[in-house]
Amino acid sequence: MDGDTDDRVYYVISDLHIGGDEQLVEMEFRTELLDFLERLERTDENAELIINGDAFGLWEFTKVDGIEKFDVLEETYPELFDQFRATGANVQITLLPGNHDHELAAYDGYIERFAEYNVDLVPERSLSRSVGEQVIHFEHGHQRDQNNRIEDWGNPHSTPLGYYYNTLVTSRAGQLSDRGRYNWLKDVQAVTPTERMPIWLFSKYFYREMNPVLRYSLIPFLLLFNISALLAILAGLDLVGVWPIPVDRTTEFLGQFGRAGTAAWFLLTINVAVAGLLLLVWIPLHLIRRDIKKTVDRFGIFETDLTVDPEAPYEEAAREVFDEQPEKTIFCYGHTHRPTLREVDGGIMVNTGTWLKRLHRRDGIIGILPPVFYPSYQLIAARIAPEADGVSVEFEQFTKPSPATEELTRTERFFTVGREPELDLPDRYVVEDENAKTRTRQTHN
Repeated sequence: MDGDTDDRVYYVISDLHIGGDEQLVEMEFRTELLDFLERLERTDENAELIINGDAFGLWEFTKVDGIEKFDVLEETYPELFDQFRATGANVQITLLPGNHDHELAAYDGYIERFAEYNVDLVPERSLSRSVGEQVIHFEHGHQRDQNNRIEDWGNPHSTPLGYYYNTLVTSRAGQLSDRGRYNWLKDVQAVTPTERMPIWLFSKYFYREMNPVLRYSLIPFLLLFNISALLAILAGLDLVGVWPIPVDRTTEFLGQFGRAGTAAWFLLTINVAVAGLLLLVWIPLHLIRRDIKKTVDRFGIFETDLTVDPEAPYEEAAREVFDEQPEKTIFCYGHTHRPTLREVDGGIMVNTGTWLKRLHRRDGIIGILPPVFYPSYQLIAARIAPEADGVSVEFEQFTKPSPATEELTRTERFFTVGREPELDLPDRYVVEDENAKTRTRQTHN
């Protein structure tokens, strides 16, 4: 760390995941990223841009290997690389590899190729920067994820579990995405945690790929399922003579409406019959599933889970860094795609989110309709700067409208009216110089 960087301002972004097979080449935030880089090209600040891992989706390239992937990136995104060169002439650009672009640390040729565009590639697991009287620790964060941890750093043949998921699933989705009724499968990268993948696929099939006639005929049944299940139970009580009153009163009530009541009764009868059958099948299957799960857990067969706790491993890592290196007060990472700014013992931890689309699960309020995954963008850069009394950390957001109108069907939009996600960012923090390891205070914009 150079002494002249103590008064430098740091802009930090991560998890752009640029590139991949076929449909994954689309960079939906191209305009916003180029505008941000152009702004840094003109800034008078003593600034440095740090791209904290997963700038590129090299795992998602399955048709080229090694340094050839740079050639594809250079050819596919000429505007981006030209802007890197222009911005890097004014401010330092530092690139730290993540897990998706771990190959940047595996081939020396990448360092020279990026240097041609004024990008300083640092092929290490982490790096540090001085800011005022304090020090920032940067790492991508995949080291804390057992499914993406790369034990043999710099070995191009090091392939954690996440590598296979992305080369076999994500890249394949990029190759097949344009075959759908809407080009949606490429958004597989935005599905987090990974355990949501099956329900996301089912949701998109139901709302996007299913034959419309079939879908609209199923919706009334699915909406009424909860009521039908209750009526099925009450009908069963009526059949055995335990409690006939609810069925009798329902029949009397619907009988007041003539043919409309008869049609409603017919529809409910069909729903009740189907719901009853499903309940009869579901109950024993549920009990068997629970018993199998207990047995599997007892033997410890599946000790690796694709879903990683989004907070706990990083809190532990931050505390270790602060304890072992007391001069460090800020632990900055990415990987989980969740913007975070929170206090831990000895300093604060900052997650810079992602520039990929984010998908917010919205479960049905009634019935058993598949959940809707509402899309949005939360493009941010963390700004870390020296202040008179310490170091300030705040998020800058770059506006990009939600693509919901284009990407969600009318049915999905109808079921999410009034339930659109509100994407709030953490407030600005100042880590004070005096007793910075124990005194952090929050200030509002």
